[in-house]
Amino acid sequence: MIDETAETNALPVPTESYVSMVLLVDDQVLICEAVRRALEGEHDLDFHYCTNPQDAVRVAEELKPTVILQDLVMPGVNGLDLVRHYRENAAIHAVPVIVLSTKEDPQTKSEAFKAGANDYLVKLPDRVELIARLRYHSRAYVDHVQRDAAYAALRESQRQLMNANLELERLTRIDGLTGLGNRRYFDEYMEAEWRRAQRTGNPVSLLMIDVDNFKLYNDTFGHLAGDEVLKQVAGVIQTGASRPGDLAARFGGEEFVVVLVDTPLDGAQVVAGRILSDIRALSLAHRDGIVTISIGVATVSASAGSGPGSLIHAADIALFRAKAGGRNRVEVEVPTD
Repeated sequence: MIDETAETNALPVPTESYVSMVLLVDDQVLICEAVRRALEGEHDLDFHYCTNPQDAVRVAEELKPTVILQDLVMPGVNGLDLVRHYRENAAIHAVPVIVLSTKEDPQTKSEAFKAGANDYLVKLPDRVELIARLRYHSRAYVDHVQRDAAYAALRESQRQLMNANLELERLTRIDGLTGLGNRRYFDEYMEAEWRRAQRTGNPVSLLMIDVDNFKLYNDTFGHLAGDEVLKQVAGVIQTGASRPGDLAARFGGEEFVVVLVDTPLDGAQVVAGRILSDIRALSLAHRDGIVTISIGVATVSASAGSGPGSLIHAADIALFRAKAGGRNRVEVEVPTD
């Protein structure tokens, strides 16, 4: 049987002066009444009791006490087992438990602490001592909960800050229009891959890509339509740079680059040919036909050059040759030492 619980649940939430929510679990109504009287007039101690130990865990879950007074000897329930049930329950496992015993027995006291009790009192304890123990354990529990809440809030704040920093870092590397890497990221990536290639001796290939007659397209269809074309071309290029180590980036304006790591010249030509064909397949209308691209391809062993600039220069020469040769094609340039 639960006394006073229904009425208490209907009451307003206690003010801040009610720091301690005390739950007494004892089958003896006389003990419950004696404790109630001992705490009477202590406005920071909100007192509740449960006389049926079978209901104790449920009542504790509902009441959410800041401290539990627990009798050790009750009919049908082992008081120590009940303490263990509190500790196994996620909702109340950290609530302090003060066990009440009829005698000062070292063995019983030891077993109570092993079961998870926080304190041990012989009933009925002195009023001053009881109130002091209740306030101490309740305040310790409240502080514990507040620390956990503050720690959780700190961790959440740190997580949000980390995500914001990661997003900011991502935005500094991404071209806002196409979603590809930007020129800054390309330069950083080329430097890093060049150093890695110097260590491994593996080849690095670069595709330099330009949208043919793009100024004419903008003049004919407008800049918004031109932006849409760049997005679609970028999508095809991104698909072409499909391996984890490859990088597709916007070099500037209507120019794009693709870095192909550990890729010889013949492999780079295959990738370039596929991208060229996929752009044609888009069949994007141009004034005198469809949108096409020109691609310059170059491959070099990093040990043979002084820096990535030699590879970029070679790919740029190949692109110029593709444009001069009629556009909509792939040309290759072999860098010299």
